[in-house]
Parts: sequence; C-alpha cells; structure tokens
Amino acid sequence: MCLAVPGRVLDIEERDGTRMATVDFGGVVKEVCLEYLPDLQVGEYAIVHVGFALQRLDEESARQTLELFAELGLLQEEFGDPWEAAAADAAGSEPVEEVHNQ
Repeated sequence: MCLAVPGRVLDIEERDGTRMATVDFGGVVKEVCLEYLPDLQVGEYAIVHVGFALQRLDEESARQTLELFAELGLLQEEFGDPWEAAAADAAGSEPVEEVHNQ
C-alpha cells in the first residue's frame, strides 16, 4: 500500500535546481521534493505521497492522522524495512524442499 502521509519539514535546501526537504513522519525521517509546494517553510506540515509534498496541513490534523496511522500499523507498513518484512514473510511460509542429485 502507498499512503499519503503527513510530515513536518525539518530543513530545506536546493539540490540541482530542485527544492528538497528533510521531513519527519512521526519519527521516520525521509527526503521529500517540495516543487509542488514552493512556499512551504521549515516547521510546517504537508501531506507527502511517493516522495512529493502535495498539500499543506495544519499541525493538529497532521498529529491526529499520524496517531491513527500508528494505531493501525500503517506507518510500519509504509516506512518499515522492506528486507525485514520480506524475511518475516519468508519465515511464515512453508520451507522450500531442496533437491539433491545423487
């Protein structure tokens, strides 16, 4: 699943002509493109989808949404380690039988 998640802008810089930000999603920090919200400032919140800030959001709405996502386990699903998830899935599946040539 790919969610649009609210996050708080920690810092902003320009990289190769593109406005980028470091954004905190309730403890998970990611790099985000700000080209769709060129006037977004440090400390403000935005809804982010696939690495792009799409809409400004007030702090209370962002906090409530992050709490709900955390309760539902959606933040781990969205931001969790894909290798860890794959290992957990593999551990829960039937073992693959090895074939040996004799």
